[in-house]
Amino acid sequence: MNTVLNPTLAIFGLGAPELLLIFGVLILLFGATKLPALAKGLGKSIKEFKKASNETDEEEPESVVKKPSDKPESTKTHGSN
Repeated sequence: MNTVLNPTLAIFGLGAPELLLIFGVLILLFGATKLPALAKGLGKSIKEFKKASNETDEEEPESVVKKPSDKPESTKTHGSN
């Protein structure tokens, strides 16, 4: 079995016969007319999940990112109120 071409399927150890069996069971459970709608919904869900995870990865908390100020803060001593 050539697992180098598709590493995602190699993780689960699925080949062509297993995928055909899974696809056949899906057709029996949901029907051929319902499968495109299920696949479309699954695709949209994955797209939204990736978009949300990328947005949170790009944002950094304010405590990590420090912006330099224009003038340094002056420290007040006891006599200079």
